[in-house]
Amino acid sequence: MIMSHQDETIKHWNTECSKHLVGKTIKNVRYMNNKELEQHYWYKRPLIIFFTDGTYMYSSADDEGNDGGSLFCSIEGLEVIPTI
Repeated sequence: MIMSHQDETIKHWNTECSKHLVGKTIKNVRYMNNKELEQHYWYKRPLIIFFTDGTYMYSSADDEGNDGGSLFCSIEGLEVIPTI
């Protein structure tokens, strides 16, 4: 079976993200502070997730980093973590 370019891209990013994210432990979470917002030229304040290995992640409105983004969850009562 021949994979489409989109299928290959999905497989690549699934593998890459799994390699770097599976097994991480969350150390802390907080919303982006004013200095971080200014550094990104953003108006919307996203949640930052910090891991025990010193890495972190946060959501963006798009893959060009144009503004902070919300997180959607499967956690009952926390279905959406909004930007502020």
